[in-house]
Amino acid sequence: MLMAEFLETMPPGKNVFVSDLVRREAWVISTPEIRLHCSQISCSGTQFFRFFASGKLLLDKNVENLIYLTYRCSNCQRSSKIFSIIAIPTATVSGTCYKIGERPPYGPPTPSRLNSLIGPDRDLFFKGRRCESQGLGIGAFAYYRRVIENQKDRILGEFVKVCEKLNVDSQLIEVLKNAIAETQFSKALESVKGALPQSLLINGHNPLTLLHSALSKGLHAQTDESCLEISHSVRVVLGELAERLGQALKDEAELNTALSRLMQKK
Repeated sequence: MLMAEFLETMPPGKNVFVSDLVRREAWVISTPEIRLHCSQISCSGTQFFRFFASGKLLLDKNVENLIYLTYRCSNCQRSSKIFSIIAIPTATVSGTCYKIGERPPYGPPTPSRLNSLIGPDRDLFFKGRRCESQGLGIGAFAYYRRVIENQKDRILGEFVKVCEKLNVDSQLIEVLKNAIAETQFSKALESVKGALPQSLLINGHNPLTLLHSALSKGLHAQTDESCLEISHSVRVVLGELAERLGQALKDEAELNTALSRLMQKK
């Protein structure tokens, strides 16, 4: 594995062989240009990050070297990524690397709409995401399930907003409101199976029904690998649901603005 690939893709807790660990001219750790997600508004996507600072660059051969590498986004010059690694050079340019951790935490970027949807449980969600990225399926499953159960009322409340904007049948809106009042998670989600407008369905399926079906399975009956697969699917569906909710409200807001402008021209 190349050093750039190690920094970009390897989760913490992994020990790997890096073919270009040190520069040829000296026992200095490699600091290649890498590509990472930058969350700054001016970037909001994958950008080049370049080496910015380190407390130590010169490595001692055949021993563990604790290194902190700071990278900075080349586009906005504001976002930084700090890696904590143990490097053991064993040959002219190669050696082994162990990633202790990184800040911001390792893992795929969380869309802003999903951040907004999960609200107060962001920390729990990020813990689940870190478990997922490190292959800890049972941990990820438990965190994601807790987030969805805790935020059941918030998610259903967003459904109500969309349905009211779209002038959905009042009886369906009442079903959603009753589900919010229901304290038992499984009963609440079971009651709203057919209470969503077409725009919120994912390939014709109610996303809440999909989530409920996945999360209703007990942890004790699942292998870690199975929990990891389910957790990944839950995160993907929850992200798509957040996008559809946000888009539905945005489209309605844009339509109202357009109608208001046209009415003023009359």
